[in-house]
Amino acid sequence: MVSQVASRSGYLTAFRVVATLNTLSVLVQAVTAGQLMSGVSTGLHGTGASAVHVLGLAQLVVAVLLWRPGRGAGWPALVSLAALLLGFVQSAMGGTGVLSVHVPLGMSLFGLSVWLLVWAWRR
Repeated sequence: MVSQVASRSGYLTAFRVVATLNTLSVLVQAVTAGQLMSGVSTGLHGTGASAVHVLGLAQLVVAVLLWRPGRGAGWPALVSLAALLLGFVQSAMGGTGVLSVHVPLGMSLFGLSVWLLVWAWRR
């Protein structure tokens, strides 16, 4: 549940924007990963990882603002933290070539991102 303070302060709007951008960046990663696995060379996948990390951190910051000064729910901040940490582990596994871990973690990251996005816009 989102408090009136969170709604009026703009924290919810900021969270919606960042959650949307973050989910889109994770979606782009999924598309470029599929291209890589089908043999198409794309440098976007490595570059996109940076975008996922930056937007994941921004989402965590906004989720904490939504929770603490905004008096909103605290669980989106915890899920955002989990997604950020998962993104770093997932990226490290991809960098070392451990696709058996990289791919499932990527799917989990996508699921968490969509979950937060749906929650943010479900008002």
